[in-house]
Amino acid sequence: MFDLIYGVLNTIFGPVIALDPNPNNPIFTIFLISTLVAFFITLANKLLVDQDKMESIKKEMQEFQQEMREAQKSGDPKVMEKMQKKQMEFMGKQKDMMTMSFKPMIVTMLPILIVFWWMAQEPHIANTVVMLPQVTYYVLLVPIWHMFYQPLASTPVGAIEWLGWYVLCSFAMSQLFRKLMGLKSGGM
Repeated sequence: MFDLIYGVLNTIFGPVIALDPNPNNPIFTIFLISTLVAFFITLANKLLVDQDKMESIKKEMQEFQQEMREAQKSGDPKVMEKMQKKQMEFMGKQKDMMTMSFKPMIVTMLPILIVFWWMAQEPHIANTVVMLPQVTYYVLLVPIWHMFYQPLASTPVGAIEWLGWYVLCSFAMSQLFRKLMGLKSGGM
């Protein structure tokens, strides 16, 4: 089964690697894959989440939190009791919001995991190293990432591996796609 999936993904992405200006270190290929995945996730969010309803619930939640803070400051037991009743109503709205947020994740998770698995298995991609300018390396807090995720011993200082490069590209492209598609709420 895994051989079949690997073969299919090799058929799809193999030509992209071959066209990469540097097929032995396919930075451009990883950028293209992360762009496709970011587009897929953003499109799923656009199609599966009622953006207006999500925005409305978020605004109501912010207003409720502000009212709750004011009620706590007042110390009035009647106001607090009223707010606790209102809080029960908002629990249902939070559930709706979570359900809406999970729909795109459920649809996109398996395909993305399969693509990640393929990328980790593909030797050209798995061995990719991207040298970052020194300022960028520190501004992006790469040394902190490396405390949680040990780079290969062969990875030079000032560089990130394929997964770090994928994350950077994916984040940037998803923000661009969110703007282009008019998504109102944040997230990836």
